[in-house]
Amino acid sequence: MNKIDILGIKISKINRQKSLDKIEEFLLSKEANYVVTPNPEIILAAIHDEELLHILNSADLALPDGFGLKLAALLDGKMISRVTGADMVRDILALAEKKNIKVAILNWKKGLSSKQDIDRAIKDQYPKLDFLSENVNREPKELSGDFKEFKPKIVFVNFGAPYQEKFIYHKLRQADGVRVALGIGGAFDFITGRAKRAPKILRFIGLEWLWRLVKDPKRLGRIYQAVVVFPYKVIRNKFLRPFLYRPNVACFLYKKDKGTYKVLVVERSDEPGHWQIPQGGRDGQNLMDAGTRELCEEIGCEKFIPKRAYKNVHRYKFGTRKGESSCRADSCRKHTGFKGQKQGLFIAEFIGKDEDIQVNFWDHEKWKWVDSEKLVDEVEMVRKRATQRFVRCFEDYIKTEH
Repeated sequence: MNKIDILGIKISKINRQKSLDKIEEFLLSKEANYVVTPNPEIILAAIHDEELLHILNSADLALPDGFGLKLAALLDGKMISRVTGADMVRDILALAEKKNIKVAILNWKKGLSSKQDIDRAIKDQYPKLDFLSENVNREPKELSGDFKEFKPKIVFVNFGAPYQEKFIYHKLRQADGVRVALGIGGAFDFITGRAKRAPKILRFIGLEWLWRLVKDPKRLGRIYQAVVVFPYKVIRNKFLRPFLYRPNVACFLYKKDKGTYKVLVVERSDEPGHWQIPQGGRDGQNLMDAGTRELCEEIGCEKFIPKRAYKNVHRYKFGTRKGESSCRADSCRKHTGFKGQKQGLFIAEFIGKDEDIQVNFWDHEKWKWVDSEKLVDEVEMVRKRATQRFVRCFEDYIKTEH
């Protein structure tokens, strides 16, 4: 399926009718498919939540739910149709009623609409629909016995982002019989009448946010993110970042082992056999704070002691490293928006046990310890030059420590 990239999120280039056609295809498949509805707020959240970013980009269908996404695409010379979760929910409910397909609705119990509201509205508007609705927590540990016995083919989850997307990815896709799962935010609030949609003219010209602000001034913070912050980041990504280097922190985690030093390396989940030391964007933080945060995210624990940080250790442009494919370089430019990276180094000592390490699934497949003296030989070709410099910094640190 044709997709476009908006701030690192892959958005399906598809209209409302073709989206519904795709849903019908999913219903005939032999495995679960999941649909996400990214809007400007969700995309901004994914910039700082790598798990959410991975889940959104792994979705079978990512519907552009927000006028701001249309404008972002236009800025890149592309056209997309806005496909709102509110519209798709009604289309899918009508389809399910017509074809006698079982539907389940998992409703956040602290949301605007209650289970009773949803039951009443569905029975009134879709009287022949075979459905089950449940009030649940935003992070349920497991599916209920009633849900498992009902075996729905279509499941709507309206926990709000990122809870609904993470629940679908980790729990719902494995449920027996589920073929389509959708994270739809507060779309059922329009069906129950607890919320009123903006007039069509305001939705058409992109002023739905103004309607929502007038109706609920408490949404000011969220609307500011969608109407001000999101366009700013899109413009910056398009016109400024291609001339800049992305601030990056490489994390050199070591442990002492019988007079030698072992260094942690990880294998990329998207490139089997590609080993490197953990690293990531600094997100405006200083090296020590960014390194601590990034390492916690990468290894899933805090069993280390921050030791030292080195600024401006390595700098490179995407596409200029030995062994780097043009495809990978293009992917890095598109994902980050930058022309390359400038790397600092964060050194930390591991003080836990190996079983404490749980590398994040969206970035890495495996991890291992290697001798510091053999580190350069162990990493991928494109990483060797930078790793040589990291090792020299580590040797300098060891000398000054002793």
